[in-house]
Amino acid sequence: MRWSLKVGTFAGIGVHLHWTFLLFIGWVFYSHLGRAHDVSRALEGVGFVLALFTCVVLHEYGHALTARRFGVGTRDITLLPIGGVARLERIPKKPMQEFWVAIAGPAVNVVIALTIFLVLVLLRNLNQLFEVQMFRGHFLVRLMWVNVFLILFNLLPAFPMDGGRVLRALLATQLGRPRATAIAARVGQGMAILFALVGFFYNPMLMFIALFVYLGAQAEAEAVATDAAVEGLRVEHAMMTRFRCLAPNDTLEDATRELLAGAQQDFPVVHGGQVVGLLRRNDLVRGLTESGPGTLVADAMWTDVDVIDARKPLDEAFRLIQQGQCGTVPVTRDGSLVGLLTLENLGELVMVNTALRRDGS
Repeated sequence: MRWSLKVGTFAGIGVHLHWTFLLFIGWVFYSHLGRAHDVSRALEGVGFVLALFTCVVLHEYGHALTARRFGVGTRDITLLPIGGVARLERIPKKPMQEFWVAIAGPAVNVVIALTIFLVLVLLRNLNQLFEVQMFRGHFLVRLMWVNVFLILFNLLPAFPMDGGRVLRALLATQLGRPRATAIAARVGQGMAILFALVGFFYNPMLMFIALFVYLGAQAEAEAVATDAAVEGLRVEHAMMTRFRCLAPNDTLEDATRELLAGAQQDFPVVHGGQVVGLLRRNDLVRGLTESGPGTLVADAMWTDVDVIDARKPLDEAFRLIQQGQCGTVPVTRDGSLVGLLTLENLGELVMVNTALRRDGS
């Protein structure tokens, strides 16, 4: 995730702190300092938040390591002020696999809460179990109750939170993934509206969570609808076959003429019949600004370009475009360039297929 600081790699998964999380830690320190006028109490408050977010990281590792058992990797885990995000490479399409991945996070918090409870039993501190406030009380007691809250909150059916994914997985066993997602998304958006109303009167943080849930549910529903629309199709069904190429020794002046002559914005650069780069519109503009129109395409093109075979499943190409830094992917067959795949092409195909399905064709 952009604007984040990597703090380490554990079990092969990078853990990052978003810059807003660092601001949040500063706010926690000064709010405790202003309330208690004691630096040690302020540091204790920061320590509690760090312990809490350690539990959040373990929660996300619950998702990530369970997903790994089903062959799904995790790009990274990022901590935000509102919680953690584990970026899985994909969501398992088998309903029960998604169920176990979704439930694994809250299950980790159950283990943490029970472990702390047993420690409190050994320390004979059960008399303080219900004597706790947000900023006061026994450190472990507060941490146990926060984990209990995380369990209950995450299991709310607010898709795409854990509880919403559990709901989607259970519905998908009977209704299929697209229909189950549509229902879970509507339930999640309803919960988001409820969060916003409660947050407006009691806790503004809930309003941020409501926005995240509402937009996340909408995006997830659209992504699943796209997957359904391209199911069974290959890259060659959506690729653009009328396009212009550039050579490495062409100039940016040549590329500018091609840009202005048509609607194409990104140009594959071909040498010896092989794709050696991609000149994106932004690369062209930056090269014109910094070096002038006489600059060679080879000096301005983007060389870390993804290429996909025309016979690959279209949903695989869609994920490749989403994960990459460019909305255009050159398409090859037996090593030769045969087309370009863009988000616009994909969107048009989804639109047409969706219309045909509604028409019954």
